[in-house]
Amino acid sequence: MTLRALSRFAYRELHQPPVSGLRCAAPVIQYPCPPELCALLLAEQQDMKIHRRIRLFCLSFCIMALAVAPGANAVAQDWRTASREPVGLAPDPAATSEAVVQVYGARTWGWRGYIGIHTWIAVKPTGARAYTTYELIGWRLRSNDSAVVIRERVPDERWFGNAPELLADKRGDGVDALIERIGKAARDYPYGGEYTVWPGPNSNTFTAWVGRAVPELAIDLPPTAIGKDYLRDRLVAAAPSGSGFQVSLYGLLGVLASGIEGLEINVLGLSLGVDPFSPALKLPFVGRLGPAR
Repeated sequence: MTLRALSRFAYRELHQPPVSGLRCAAPVIQYPCPPELCALLLAEQQDMKIHRRIRLFCLSFCIMALAVAPGANAVAQDWRTASREPVGLAPDPAATSEAVVQVYGARTWGWRGYIGIHTWIAVKPTGARAYTTYELIGWRLRSNDSAVVIRERVPDERWFGNAPELLADKRGDGVDALIERIGKAARDYPYGGEYTVWPGPNSNTFTAWVGRAVPELAIDLPPTAIGKDYLRDRLVAAAPSGSGFQVSLYGLLGVLASGIEGLEINVLGLSLGVDPFSPALKLPFVGRLGPAR
């Protein structure tokens, strides 16, 4: 019997009323609770309260995350009929002559939309009449040797019903040179022949690879970009923005610090962090809570 159990037993023995009808019943003597016993009992009660509060907080957080996640409506959609309509974030190439680079992220289709996003990069050189997008699409491996997809398409269209968010936007002078480097980095991506939803390599691993190769983009991938921290057999690298540094063990455990992302901790592929430069919290499932950069 533990000391705490003994203390409860002793306290009950001191305070329980006599059993009627028994000659041996002793008169009730209300001893004051010994300080050491009271301390143990109070500590146990406090522990129980703390444990209840922790469980309640965890449950509330999960419910809140699922409720506010933009991908919460993705589960009910049929991918064959889900909307691919643009949302108006990309400038019209017919009316915009300057060079443009944009990085997008949108909740994935199905149950994975509760947890993570799909990211891609769109470019338009000076004078071009259409956008070229660079992204990694896992199911392309069913018929191709590489999941890297380079094609002309509307850059800001919904990803199977989910509206995209703009993660980076560069325009004007010097952007044509960035576009050339983006194209080279995309073609040099070393994991094009494989795709793993968790912990990577996946579409966010691809975008992070390009971001490190072209740090001028200053991409701040949110914590919902699961796979961004996957480094394969490397342990240390620049952060996905190309600045600062990160230490990552196969995308499952690590830490990141940079002037773009702030400070992040990665546990089992889920990132939690804070951005002190553009004050915001970074939470798994939810994403960035705070003003946009």
